[in-house]
Amino acid sequence: MINTRMLGGVRRVLVATRLAGVTVRAMSSDSGGEWFNHKAGWRVKRQVHDANVHFPNFLVQPKVAAVIGAPMTLGQPKEGTDDGPDMIRAADLHQELHSLGWKVNDYGNIDMPEPSPSDAKLKGPGKARHPEPIGKGCELVCNKVQQATQEGQFVLTLGGDHSIGAGTVGGIMKARPETGIIWVDAHADINTPSISESGNMHGMPLSLVMGLEKPHELPGWSWLSSVPKLSPRQLVYIGLRDVDDAEVAILRELGILAFTMYHVDKYGIGGVMERTLEHLQHRPLHLSYDIDAVDPLHAPATGTTVRGGLTFREAHYVAEACGESGQLGSVDMVEVNPSLGSDADTKETVEMGLAIVSSAMGSRIV
Repeated sequence: MINTRMLGGVRRVLVATRLAGVTVRAMSSDSGGEWFNHKAGWRVKRQVHDANVHFPNFLVQPKVAAVIGAPMTLGQPKEGTDDGPDMIRAADLHQELHSLGWKVNDYGNIDMPEPSPSDAKLKGPGKARHPEPIGKGCELVCNKVQQATQEGQFVLTLGGDHSIGAGTVGGIMKARPETGIIWVDAHADINTPSISESGNMHGMPLSLVMGLEKPHELPGWSWLSSVPKLSPRQLVYIGLRDVDDAEVAILRELGILAFTMYHVDKYGIGGVMERTLEHLQHRPLHLSYDIDAVDPLHAPATGTTVRGGLTFREAHYVAEACGESGQLGSVDMVEVNPSLGSDADTKETVEMGLAIVSSAMGSRIV
């Protein structure tokens, strides 16, 4: 299967290949350069060392990773996030996980609903773009994540935009309602339709799983009524630096623990993670990682870049500390968008996303 797309003014070809029974895509330009071609030097080879970190007792042994592709793109206005899961796979995801001692069950990509002129509109106040197909897509994510979690697998969900976080957190909450959520993001993603300035639903997933919006007023979201609500005490933010005024009011009113980049500067990333893990101690952990938490110097190919983000090492340390807690049971990696920026931008961002996943799942320097 070959599909062409104009990306950054350059015609590139998305070439579908097969990897362990899952369709993945490698990118090539008309000049003949290939993505993830080791001989051509397009990809910096990283050493992946299994440090045998503490393993949660709620996961099966030997350890099994469920990889779920959630190629959602409707939660934000820029095309390309739907290519994120396949690009991360094509960057040797399976090989890295195998080298870390994981058996990999790759469930492929969820077939996300497309918008239709017949889609129901928002019933309540405010605005939300494409609520019905996003809601139905997140329900599919929720069901798949819940099933894999209940089977004792480590669940790795590859986005897609961050609206899928409503589905991943929903599935985790149905399987392990006591789970603590570590939300690594430049943005708070706790808008509701009534306060959202843009109506983009990748900025709303936490408000939905916390019950700040009535599910029946959002077409496609009635399934949330059966999901245990996420308590403010179960949520910690890391890396915030672009938060809407209305979201600030919500964070303060609910008393949610939020470490902005100010706190990263003040305490250091080690201090931030110590406080995070202390706050969520004795809970299973879910790490939802938006690549835009990382400074765009290191992860430029994403839709809502904000300067002043996590450094290369800070970004890795967040994942490493979560993995070493012995309580991490699931990870999201979202908002990688290969359609934005140059070839080098995409390569660096995909590599960064893969490296963070590897760090969370056991990779260390020595």
